[in-house]
Amino acid sequence: MTDDFPQFMPSGNITLPIGAPDDRQSLLVIADWADMEEVAPIADAAKLRLLGVTGLADASARLDEQTQCDTLLLFCPIMTATLERLLVQVETQAIQTGMAVVLVAGWDTIDLVFACIRSAHTQLLCDPDPVELAAALVAAGEHRPLSGSLHEVDREGLRLQQLSEEVGRLARTLDALTQRNKIAAAPSFDLGPRISDRPSDYIGMPVITSFTEPARPAPAAALTGQQVRDMLRARRIRADFLPGELFADPAWDMLLDLLAARLEQERVSVSSLCIAAAVPPTTALRWIRTLTDKGMVLRHADPQDGRRVFISLADDTAEAMTRWFGASRRLLCG
Repeated sequence: MTDDFPQFMPSGNITLPIGAPDDRQSLLVIADWADMEEVAPIADAAKLRLLGVTGLADASARLDEQTQCDTLLLFCPIMTATLERLLVQVETQAIQTGMAVVLVAGWDTIDLVFACIRSAHTQLLCDPDPVELAAALVAAGEHRPLSGSLHEVDREGLRLQQLSEEVGRLARTLDALTQRNKIAAAPSFDLGPRISDRPSDYIGMPVITSFTEPARPAPAAALTGQQVRDMLRARRIRADFLPGELFADPAWDMLLDLLAARLEQERVSVSSLCIAAAVPPTTALRWIRTLTDKGMVLRHADPQDGRRVFISLADDTAEAMTRWFGASRRLLCG
C-alpha cells in the first residue's frame, strides 16, 4: 500500500532535536502496512505531530492507553474479526473527547465502516489517492470539533472540503485528458461495473419487506424502473464521446439509481450506491452524507445484519423525482 503514496516516501532518516518544542496537533495512525518512516512525511504535510503507528491487533489497547490524541487515521481495507469492535471504540472515543477521525476503508469493508460511524465529524475515505488523503488530514486538523459535543460543520470547513474535492477532481481530469488515447474505441452502451459483480455484494440477497412503498406513478403513465435505468445508461455513454470527468453529477446519478431500486422494490447498499455515482468512492461517500443531512435519502439498518446499512429515497424526494419524469416526458413528447 505504500506504493500508492510515492511522493510521501522519505528520502532518509527523519531526526528531530531531543526535546524540541512542538505545539502541532497530534496524529495517531492505525494500520498494518505502515511504519514511522513511511507515514511521518504524510503527517508533516498535514502539519500534524505523529504519535506513532499501531497495528490493528494492538489498536484497542493503544487507544485505551493514549491520554491525548487530536486526530486518528485508521486504515481498515480488509475485514477482520475485531474490526467492528474497534470501529465502535474509535467512534465512542471521538464523541467523548472530540478526537477527529479519518477512516480509510476498502470495497470489502465500506459497508461495515459506514454503518459504524456515529460522529458527525468522522471522515470516510475509500481507496483514496494522495490528494484526498492529505486533504482529509488537513481538514481534520483545522476543523476539529469541540470536546464532547456534536454540531454542524461550519461554513469555512465546508468550503475547505469543497475546495479539496475540487482540487482532487481537477487533478484526475487533467491526468485523464493527458493519457486519453487519441484513437477512440467503439462506443460501449454498458452501464459499467456493478456491485452485483463483486463477491461482497448485498443486493442479491432475498428481498424482505420493503422499507418504503413504490413511488407514485406519474399521471400520464406509470414510471418504471427500466425507464430510470435507461436514463442512467444514456448518461453513462457520454464518456464514450466526451471526457466523462467533465460531466460528473454524482448526486443525480445516485438519486436515479435509488429511484429505480424503489420502483423495483430492491435494497441498495452503500457500496452499490458508490458505484452508481460513477465518481471516486470517497467523493460518492461525501455526497451520500450530504443527501442524508438534507433529508433526501434515508439510512436503514439491515434487520438481518446490524453491520450493514441500506440507503433509500425519502418519500418527498421520490415523489418530486416522479413528477419531474412526468413533466420531462410531456416536454419531450409535446
